[in-house]
Amino acid sequence: MTTLPEDLLKAALEVRQKAYAPFSQFLVGAALQTSSGEIFSGCNVENRSYGLTNCAERVALGAAVAGGFREFDMLVIATSGGVVPCGACRQVLTEFCQRLTVFLVDVDKDPQAADFVQAVELAELLPGSPTL
Repeated sequence: MTTLPEDLLKAALEVRQKAYAPFSQFLVGAALQTSSGEIFSGCNVENRSYGLTNCAERVALGAAVAGGFREFDMLVIATSGGVVPCGACRQVLTEFCQRLTVFLVDVDKDPQAADFVQAVELAELLPGSPTL
């Protein structure tokens, strides 16, 4: 399994603090690394309708695509509880990269704890997705 780069973790943790989550109070930070090493980050931006909320993962992906990137290697998602991306984020991420290592960071845990970070492959999170 791939090792989590410290700068990618730091980017996700820092951007999480900028999340706009007045309704759920659930802050999410995501940092996406391109295959050439650039890092793009994003945080969740809520809307009172919830359906119009922008997830951190898709905000980071949109920034990367706007920057001209289409190939990605790693994604870090920092949340309370270390939750997996929603179904919509899984589907959108799969559009660009089926071979993506996703690091789930539980900000409630001690950074030295063995379960502070869990690594999974995107293909595990969206089984049966079509091959690009």
